[in-house]
Amino acid sequence: ATYRPFLQQILEEVFHPDRAECPDIEHMSGGLTDLLKTGFSMFVKVSRPRPSDNPLLFLFLVGGVTPSELRLIKDTVSKLKPGTQVLILSTRLLRPTDIPKLLFSSQRLRPDIGL
Repeated sequence: ATYRPFLQQILEEVFHPDRAECPDIEHMSGGLTDLLKTGFSMFVKVSRPRPSDNPLLFLFLVGGVTPSELRLIKDTVSKLKPGTQVLILSTRLLRPTDIPKLLFSSQRLRPDIGL
């Protein structure tokens, strides 16, 4: 058994060339033309666009991201599909000292709402 971080599993799923489509990622139609193509896809075999077809990937990580996860994203994307730009958005950049505080603090149950 080997450990593969969840973030690495998602990126491998997105950029794996042998997969026909990603079961965890769904493409949503954007306009009338895309809606018509989606409607006709019930009758005709139409391949939906994949996230790896685009030269730019947006990743939004809720809860924060660590520097080691940023390095993992950089290494995985450069190995699987070089030339793809990745824009990483997150709620915060976590330091190693933040993790125990976030896990064991009782203040996380009572958020500051400004009252």
